[in-house]
Amino acid sequence: MSSIRLPLIATVAATLTVGGWLLIRPKSIPIQPPVSPVVQRQGFLAKRETVAALGQLEPAGDIRSLAAPTAGIAGTPRISVLHVLEGDSIKRGQILATFDNRQGLLADLERLNAKLRRLDQEIILQETEVRRFSQAAELGAAERVLVDNKREELIRMQGQRSQTLAERKGLMSDLALSQLTSPIDGLVLDIHAREGERPSSSGVMDVGASQQMEARIEVYESDISNIRLGQTVQLISENGGFEGNLEGRVIRISPRVEQRAVMSTDPTGDVDARVVEVDVALNADDAEKVTRLAGLKVIARFQSKS
Repeated sequence: MSSIRLPLIATVAATLTVGGWLLIRPKSIPIQPPVSPVVQRQGFLAKRETVAALGQLEPAGDIRSLAAPTAGIAGTPRISVLHVLEGDSIKRGQILATFDNRQGLLADLERLNAKLRRLDQEIILQETEVRRFSQAAELGAAERVLVDNKREELIRMQGQRSQTLAERKGLMSDLALSQLTSPIDGLVLDIHAREGERPSSSGVMDVGASQQMEARIEVYESDISNIRLGQTVQLISENGGFEGNLEGRVIRISPRVEQRAVMSTDPTGDVDARVVEVDVALNADDAEKVTRLAGLKVIARFQSKS
């Protein structure tokens, strides 16, 4: 009997030990499903489908880079007077800058005008001489050879006059280029050369064809699938250039992927990022607030797709 009870007692003891351990061991914590990732970019906190990107304000119209003339072997003339400042409104034909070769061209023009006046007087006198000698030759009072000489001299004077007129025409073209005039109605965006300087390959200044501002936003290529035409966009200034928000809508999505051009003030920003340019037209009231802020950096938040 004792030989049967010993294995039974051992079995019961083992069962109680295992059961007790199961009762007192810590319960496992269930693993929670991952929270939807949140994207924090350029100061905005948004869900995955919301896109935030950096860009800048630009004139809605064409942008022209205005160059200085080349004055022959002398090269590009220096700027003697700048008639506008950055941010000024301009009209087509308005004088924007005067170059230092203008005074010399004006002096040359006056010299040619004086020469023309003298030639005109001499031609009138020579025509009178030709008529007088022709009449005398018909009466036998003068030799025909003298008449021919007078006519040859008249032709020479008329040739000098034609040559001087051609020189004057070329000089007038150079004189017109001695002042930089605006080809459009618009706004002065950037001035690249100051008084006393020779403009470089960047030209004298950039002008915008319209004072109406829009935003050009650089959207990461990984986010461009969430952008659509007509999408509403909220804009804020990266550096406090204006207060509050601006609102607009997407009017153009570039078909090209390019390297990022607008850099953030964040030193950790990805300068080698690949982006797609997206143009945003501002609402009329908001556009009026930033008329003179071309080039201002903005942060854009594109509303999620519905």
